[in-house]
Amino acid sequence: MLLTLTTTHRPATDLGYLLRKNPARAQSFNLSFGRAHVFYPEAGEERCTAALLVEVDPVGLVRNRRGPAGEGGLLDQYVNDRPYAASSFLSVAIADVFGTAMSGACKERPELAQHPIPLRVVLPAVPSRGGTDLLHRLWEPLGYEVHATRLPLDEQFPDWGESGFHRLELETTQPLHQVLSHLYVLIPVLDNDKHYWVGDEEVAKLMRHGEGWLSTHPERAAITRRYLKHQRGLVNDALAQLADDAGTDPDETAGLKGAEEAALESSVETLPQSIPATPPEGSPKEQEPTPEERAPSLNEQRLGSVLAVLKGSGATSVVDLGCGEGKLLRALLKERQFTRILGMDVSHHSLETAADRLHLDRMPPKQKARIGLLHGSLMYRDDRLAGF
Repeated sequence: MLLTLTTTHRPATDLGYLLRKNPARAQSFNLSFGRAHVFYPEAGEERCTAALLVEVDPVGLVRNRRGPAGEGGLLDQYVNDRPYAASSFLSVAIADVFGTAMSGACKERPELAQHPIPLRVVLPAVPSRGGTDLLHRLWEPLGYEVHATRLPLDEQFPDWGESGFHRLELETTQPLHQVLSHLYVLIPVLDNDKHYWVGDEEVAKLMRHGEGWLSTHPERAAITRRYLKHQRGLVNDALAQLADDAGTDPDETAGLKGAEEAALESSVETLPQSIPATPPEGSPKEQEPTPEERAPSLNEQRLGSVLAVLKGSGATSVVDLGCGEGKLLRALLKERQFTRILGMDVSHHSLETAADRLHLDRMPPKQKARIGLLHGSLMYRDDRLAGF
């Protein structure tokens, strides 16, 4: 994956001082998931461009998968977009390689570090499930001129249609450290995922890197949800802190949250379940039907019927072909009768969502041994399904 930063500030080579990377030579850095390289395609008095190239080792990610992020992350072991699509890997690389610049410190040019300079940012491949509109709604309120072009699935086969990726070009005049902070937060927001475990530390990071801009951003609720990977407790904590920073009424913020999220998320094709907004104080919670009182949906009735047939058959092993986001798999896991459960789907994204909702990364080993997820299609004979 690639990120380029270009300035026409004079002398433009001051960009090297701000980034603490010498334009005269290329530098490489080891990362936990690969390597990062910094080089300057052009470095003149009138124009200077710094490039950050991140090489992700997809095989190493699979082999070394361990810890809390484990199986809930990159399930598509054979083919995935992680090596080229801007994601949380790029955010981590920005923090590791340009950490000093992102803090606003510069020993050689301290005044320039806080001074707005013209900058052009290019990300050749950005995932955006909300389409081009999402890119504009995230970046334009921060003072960027946005140029986004949706990329084709394959340039040699235009009939295949468009992909879910965009070439993103941003132009602005701001201090470099502010632009890097925007990139650090919003890149994983666009990807709507992270390659590592999200906990309380991520709330602190969001507050630190979102200081001065996130609390007033019109899409702050959606940004917070996506950055914190839709974990309700963390999201509510972060939104409360943002309300304090903005000097707004927390109850009012809670009431507006649902409307803000709905406006943005309605443009997204496939996302995890939305988080209901906290009702304002004094709202009639007791009038809402309880889960026991609510009539089951048609889909819930179908799942119940399927589960009843499987239980009645005496089967102990079940394969769900076209498991989607894992609703039936979750129901099967609750029944001790089923000792071997396998879900298969052609969609990588659906499998990742299923893994998140099943909490595979935190599942006890004995329980985890009962279930598996496979990427595959009904159109092909698959030896991995033998025995079902």
